Amino acid sequence: MFILFSVFYILIAAAMIVLILMQRGAGADAGSGFGGGASATVFGARGSSSFMTRATAILAGLFFLLSLGMGIYLSHSGNAAQPAADLGVMSGATTPAAPANTAPVTPASDVPKAPAANGDTPAATAPAAAANDVPAAKQEAAKAPAEPAKK
Repeated sequence: MFILFSVFYILIAAAMIVLILMQRGAGADAGSGFGGGASATVFGARGSSSFMTRATAILAGLFFLLSLGMGIYLSHSGNAAQPAADLGVMSGATTPAAPANTAPVTPASDVPKAPAANGDTPAATAPAAAANDVPAAKQEAAKAPAEPAKK
């Protein structure tokens, strides 16, 4: 049943693609004033817009209803696929056995030791002062005149 729905689903989708690509764009009517309007009489006197628009709308409705129906059908009667049953080529593969020793192995250090100071590297200087050891700013108090200058 689901395969039949899937076939109809694909056919409706392909028909919608063909119908949408066959329709004329909005700018195509601009050239009809210069003699291009006579070629659209294949689908009737009103042109192809009404036939193709209606056919596209019907196919879109069928596509929507079929999508909704397939979703409801699968949610109620769909079987969850067994992961081991559907492995294809990997169904014959076996998982390797766990090693007998399960204790974690600590590898030897891959990082080389730093060379000893031979005098090529500068010696460390005294530690930097703490961040809160900031000297106070020197303020030279200028003597302000006691009285404003008289004119």
